[in-house]
Amino acid sequence: MKKIANLLMILSVALFAACDDPVDTTVPPLKVTPYNLDGTWQLAEWNGSPLADSTYVYLVLDRKQTFEMYQNTGSMYPMLYTGTYGLEEDWRVGDIISGVYDYEQGEWNHKYVITDLHKESMTWTAKDDATDVQKFVRVNEVPSEIVEAVRRQD
Repeated sequence: MKKIANLLMILSVALFAACDDPVDTTVPPLKVTPYNLDGTWQLAEWNGSPLADSTYVYLVLDRKQTFEMYQNTGSMYPMLYTGTYGLEEDWRVGDIISGVYDYEQGEWNHKYVITDLHKESMTWTAKDDATDVQKFVRVNEVPSEIVEAVRRQD
């Protein structure tokens, strides 16, 4: 009798566990703050497509709201741009990032709405051009060969 009671108990626990709703494993996006943006990001997709081979953009954002951008999209040589960025909340569209380059090189071409900010990725959409969508992924650092190539140009 004791064995049957134990078997029924195990069976009822198994049935109860099988009937539970599945656990929601989606992770809500992070709040857009300098702290959550801090780090090195690589542009992985532009308008839904990966970048062409040997083309790259690395964006290093820090909590003090400065940035370094290593890229070769407009040149066969690696370029380094530096400056400051700002964040603002717009209740109509969400969190916006904008930037100003150092050395009087002007502002970024667009202000970008940041969406889907997670620990490992984020999406930027140009505020004035919804077809300009950039997906960034977090990386450990800018590759040393790129940093060295920029230094050799100075």
